[in-house]
Amino acid sequence: MTACATEPAVEDENENERTAGPACVITADGTYAARLALDGESWYPERWTLDGPEPYAVPLPAHQPEEPGTEVLPLTDGRVLIHRVADGRHVFSLLYPTGPGTGELPLGAVECPDEGTRLRLLPPAPGGERAYAIAVGRGSTAVWLVAGGAFGPEHLAQVPGHCSGGVWLDGTGRLLALDRDQGGRTKTVVVDLERGGEMSPLLQIAEHSNDRLLLADADSGLILIRSDAPSPGHDRLGWGVLGSTLPIRFPECLHASDCAVTPFAIQPGQVLTPESCAVALRIDGPAGTWLGLWRPAERQVHHLPAPEGWLAGTGLWTREGVLQLPYATGAVPCGVARVGAPRRTGEPDRTTDPAPPERPPARPVPLQQAPLQGRVIQRVRPVPGDESAHPIPGPHHPAGPAFEDEAAPSPSPTHPASLTHPASPSSPGPHHSARPAIEDEAVQADSGGLGAQPPGRDGTGRGGGGETHNGSATDPSPTDSPAMTPS
Repeated sequence: MTACATEPAVEDENENERTAGPACVITADGTYAARLALDGESWYPERWTLDGPEPYAVPLPAHQPEEPGTEVLPLTDGRVLIHRVADGRHVFSLLYPTGPGTGELPLGAVECPDEGTRLRLLPPAPGGERAYAIAVGRGSTAVWLVAGGAFGPEHLAQVPGHCSGGVWLDGTGRLLALDRDQGGRTKTVVVDLERGGEMSPLLQIAEHSNDRLLLADADSGLILIRSDAPSPGHDRLGWGVLGSTLPIRFPECLHASDCAVTPFAIQPGQVLTPESCAVALRIDGPAGTWLGLWRPAERQVHHLPAPEGWLAGTGLWTREGVLQLPYATGAVPCGVARVGAPRRTGEPDRTTDPAPPERPPARPVPLQQAPLQGRVIQRVRPVPGDESAHPIPGPHHPAGPAFEDEAAPSPSPTHPASLTHPASPSSPGPHHSARPAIEDEAVQADSGGLGAQPPGRDGTGRGGGGETHNGSATDPSPTDSPAMTPS
């Protein structure tokens, strides 16, 4: 399951670095969330439970208020990791409710001798039992296991260069994608945490382009990227499929000159159809912040107003295509709004069952006009002393099976649609949908779409395809936008 809760990147004079923390962080399985809440002028951690009938919040205040910008991250066992900075040391602890108070389990600290080193938590890892962080220094980036280890924080890998981002590529928490800035260019690399931090390139669209990975779904292989390959000097959103030989595509509907578009969640469970995954977008423009829903197979973004109090940029898709958006207001301090994914082009509306066809009313038929063809007529010979009657076969209706016009015809052999045959180089296989490429929206990578593949990929591809021509240009108020249901 894919979830991402991030604020838009803030650019400084020298680099594109994410400086604002997320408004809310959700576990990969959607059971818990955590955020830093404000009570008057005091900040305190708060845990949300999302897997019950109704969401509810549990405050986890410490003996003193937290500093603004303190990071929190939920684990699937209900505890919340908190990252504090004190005297140049990065201190980690686990918080949990204990009746009226808050329990705290210290985990240890990470010291960064270089004052320019910035340490931040990575998005929740698959499984939800461990937490990771990266310490970005001047010449290299360190990857740390800060929760879930045997003896406190544990150093896992050292990656040359200045790294940002952080996306999990698999369902086990082994493959971590980082955007590495080296030599003035940013490329995405994969770090294998189970092989001593072994690094391999992942995203290299063009030699002089800046390519960053934003989101990835482990089920379908769908990825969302930001790159200036199609227009040097100007970043655009694109999509592709991990392991596919098809080019990266940059849909025009995701390109807005006066708005910032940030994807934050991908619908999971679409194993062989990555182009049908619903993607949630945060859109920031002159009119404020609102929600966008989009599928790679379509050329249209469905625009929706954000729920009041939405913790902007946070949300989670279910496998059934329901987007859950956490929000907090004065009247509802802990709520989740649910938005259904837009229907695919040509997909019938299954929200209500179709009514059965009406049968014509029955009317009496005179005996002379009653159809008797196909009926079995039997003659009965009464037996003295026996009130029952036994049918006697007549000359025109011999005893035996039903008439020929009542027997079901023999089915002709057919090939089920679900059967597939081994793919050949000239025919699309189960992992490569047969769709024409859109040349004006595709950029082919130098090394075959997505550069070198991470360990564990066979390079055969997992779906993919082009975009349909059924959609229209971006419509700020579509008539078929799904409804939003708060809870």
